[in-house]
Parts: sequence; C-alpha cells; structure tokens
Amino acid sequence: MKYTEDHEWLRVEGDVVVVGITAHASEQLGDVVFVELPDTPKGVSTGDEVVVIESVKAASDIRAPLDGEIVEVNQDVADNPGLVNEDPTGKAWFFKMKLADKSALDGLMDEAAYNALIG
Repeated sequence: MKYTEDHEWLRVEGDVVVVGITAHASEQLGDVVFVELPDTPKGVSTGDEVVVIESVKAASDIRAPLDGEIVEVNQDVADNPGLVNEDPTGKAWFFKMKLADKSALDGLMDEAAYNALIG
C-alpha cells in the first residue's frame, strides 16, 4: 500500500487503485456518522475534494490523491458510515480510480515513511 500526507491509503488492484483513509485518520475523526461519495464516473485532479466525511467531532474532505477517474464508489460505507471506524483499511474503502499515470504512485509514501510521519 501507498500513503499520502493527508492520511489516505492506496492499494493497487489490477488496473484500478482503491482509496480509503488510514486507521490513524479514523481515530482522529472519532465516530463517523455520514459519508457522501461522488458520482461515477468522475474525472479528478490531485487535490480535488471528492468525499465528505462527518463525524461527531468534525467534517472533513477526502481529496483525490492523484489524477485520474473515479470509476466505482463503496455504497456500503455511505449506508453504514461506522465502517470507517470499524475497518478503515478494509471494508471502508471510499472509491476506486483509474490513474492517469500509474508511475505517480512512486511519489507517495510507503508504510515505513507513513508511520514515521504520524510518529
């Protein structure tokens, strides 16, 4: 898996990348009560706001980690936002995207670098 400084994880599955938030981000948010997912397909650029998460503590945006097209969303997480707290790196993925340039993954952190970031 790869990680962003915005506490997102990316996992390559064939020709798509699955995107969610890390356990650290889930813990910081507290109990998630609402998730708004984008329509698909949707072209995005790095940094575009694509998902809205609301918790008992705050509202947050999940941004596109790289350029590409969102091709699928996880309706389960919209129907059951608590999945974000229960299984942030598994069942609670937010969207799948086709990257404009797969080599862009090389610029993201690996697990050791991410763990150093959150220290």
